[in-house]
Amino acid sequence: MALIPKRTKYRRPHRIRYDGLAKGNTKLQLGDYGIQALEGAWITQQQIEAARVAMTRYMKRGGMVYTNIFPHLSLTKKPLETRQGKGKGSPESWVAVVKEGKIMFEVSGITEEVAKEALRLAMHKLPIKCKFVKKESGDK
Repeated sequence: MALIPKRTKYRRPHRIRYDGLAKGNTKLQLGDYGIQALEGAWITQQQIEAARVAMTRYMKRGGMVYTNIFPHLSLTKKPLETRQGKGKGSPESWVAVVKEGKIMFEVSGITEEVAKEALRLAMHKLPIKCKFVKKESGDK
């Protein structure tokens, strides 16, 4: 299943930087456990899907998985041996811009041991350092 925006016609956005801290989505919203980014990066649609599949396979279709990132940014590329000019290249792939501190995936409805292992497997599919976070008893 390809994760791309529904409307992509005429979209050639500038590349968004991923350094700095995330402005929002730094606390768990929907799930009890999650993965938090410890550094910034562009996460491709293939990496997001691989992490999601790894989690759901280990959880054996139990519980809920929430994906908080979506690949809105298109990375363009011009064909090889093409002269300069003539506009921007066509979209090659789609990436999600993830900054440090952002919660990328959340899970709920499973035990902590299962969640820890499922999210650990998902972290191995991602190109950045992440950490396991759980909802504090005081959080809503």
